[in-house]
Amino acid sequence: MITNPTTKEIPQFLRDLIASPPRHGEGVHSWLFKVARQLHAHRDEQTICDLLTAAVDGCGRHVPESEIRAAVESSRNCAWQPSGGGVVRTQPRPKWPPCDDKRIAKILSNPIGTADLWDWSLVRIEGETPDTDWLIDWLFPGNPLLCVGYSSQVFSTRPREDFRGTLGGQSLIVPSPMTAQVGIRKSDGKLSEHTLDNTGPRTYLVTEFDQGTPDEQAALLWHLGDFAPLVMVLSSGGKSLHGWFNCNGTTEETQLRFFKYAVSLGADPATWLRSQFVRMPMGWRHDKNRRQTVLFFDYHKAVDAAQLP
Repeated sequence: MITNPTTKEIPQFLRDLIASPPRHGEGVHSWLFKVARQLHAHRDEQTICDLLTAAVDGCGRHVPESEIRAAVESSRNCAWQPSGGGVVRTQPRPKWPPCDDKRIAKILSNPIGTADLWDWSLVRIEGETPDTDWLIDWLFPGNPLLCVGYSSQVFSTRPREDFRGTLGGQSLIVPSPMTAQVGIRKSDGKLSEHTLDNTGPRTYLVTEFDQGTPDEQAALLWHLGDFAPLVMVLSSGGKSLHGWFNCNGTTEETQLRFFKYAVSLGADPATWLRSQFVRMPMGWRHDKNRRQTVLFFDYHKAVDAAQLP
């Protein structure tokens, strides 16, 4: 007999896990992925999103809907599955590797920090000069469709030129051009300007480190630059650094191999989702009331206009 996943009782250990989410700074990202992976066998995806939203309310920071949906979607392929008539459980192979603490320690033994990134940047970005428009012109030459967000709930997809002069007040951007102004959301089949359906091939793969000191995060990002062109490093306006790597024209297999290595060094898996919002360079983080400053920029490694779709 097939059990209806919307009515089947959630196991006690999983109820306990849902009832005790971490606080901000204690791994909310990884907790969302871990719990979503277990819940796929018991609830549909919309219900999982609702459960996670309620669970992290009051965790110490705003957890946007996009972050929760990304956890649910990225955990789908490695979701826990019952086997043997529901009596014997199997442990599926995780999609992302565990942290390699020994390798991390070896990388961090090289004393590279944020000051070094600042020194090595081809452009010193101080205050608001150069501004966000200047950076976006280098990152996305021409007039491609871009998805830009004031927040994860307030966003729009327009030709790049439609945003000129306003990008400094925005918080978020999808790090690849879009293929259409709207796409179909997987969650409910409705049209939206921010979906995986209308996100084009990857142009930049963004890795986010939110554990360790800024200097440690800087060292890990610089190390990853040995394996993919590191175009930019920016501060989230909080405690994490984002590294933008040019992956335009590479295969998804190559991108995934690189990203798995980044995750093994502690990068957040959430930014693998192609449509995932990341922080706008030199944009404004409204919940923190501060600028998302750029520490390093190498325009020589940015995408060439002729390569854009």
